[in-house]
Amino acid sequence: MKLWKNAELRVQVVVYILFTVIGTGVALWAAPRAWLLFFVLFLAMTGYHFYVARRRYAELGQLSAEIDAILHGAEQHILSDYREGELSLLRNEVMKLVVRLREQNDRMREDKEHMADLIADISHQLRTPLTALHLTVASMGGEEGNEEHLRELRKLILRIDWLVEALLKIARLDAGIIRFQKQEVSFAELLKKAAEPFEIPMELREQKLVVEAAGSFSGDLSWTAEAVGNIMKNCLEHMPGGGTLWITAKENAIYSEILIRDEGEGIAKEDLPHLFERFYKGKNSNGQSIGIGLALSRMIVTGQNGTIKADNHPAGGAVFTLRFYKGIV
Repeated sequence: MKLWKNAELRVQVVVYILFTVIGTGVALWAAPRAWLLFFVLFLAMTGYHFYVARRRYAELGQLSAEIDAILHGAEQHILSDYREGELSLLRNEVMKLVVRLREQNDRMREDKEHMADLIADISHQLRTPLTALHLTVASMGGEEGNEEHLRELRKLILRIDWLVEALLKIARLDAGIIRFQKQEVSFAELLKKAAEPFEIPMELREQKLVVEAAGSFSGDLSWTAEAVGNIMKNCLEHMPGGGTLWITAKENAIYSEILIRDEGEGIAKEDLPHLFERFYKGKNSNGQSIGIGLALSRMIVTGQNGTIKADNHPAGGAVFTLRFYKGIV
């Protein structure tokens, strides 16, 4: 019985047994004819005490179960009505706390809905001039003498486009309006999708990609490809031309793991604790970096019951480790 797991109650049992034995012995010595009456009275008092204790523990157990249900999303206030006394006072205080938390939760939900509407509006307002810029640049493509300027302008527009998309994704994740899909995805499919945007830049810089993928993971294909792609982008930007990017993916009974290693100069020791912080620029970052790609990757990975860390590989270069756990961590 759960009742007997309580150490205080076990001590009370020992004390009551001692009192019963001692009281009965004294009664037997002082009034031999009345010892049985004393013994019955002691047993009755002991039985009544533990009957009350059992009811109290049952009520506490029910109250605990109802509080647990509320914490796990029960919509109704299902706390039972207890008699006057300490439990009633506790119930009233819990009810006050539940009402206050529900009010705060409602306000937060309204704020998130407002944020979602605001993000959608900002997205529309930003995409409109960017689309106009793309069309303008395309219409200027046939004019002589503008090739170099147009190339630079296209590069800047693509960078602005990426920054806007990344910031909007971070804002959506912050607002809690993203719901990650949970599906079984092969590592081969995931890494192919993540690497597609970098095929041409890698070819131009004569960089190689070596992939060893076996197994799968359970998560959101598109968002995880975004996270892996941001890490690949960071590695490729810090790796010289002709270098090789190594990606190894495998799984075991506990987690699915992706290792991404470059042949760059590695990560400065003082940067390692802050690398995934938003808007953090490392010691070896280029002038165009604003520090949101790795922060976005961490938000995506941790949002899917995963972990991400960065380190320097013994053979040189940086190595990023992503793990997606198959149970709650």
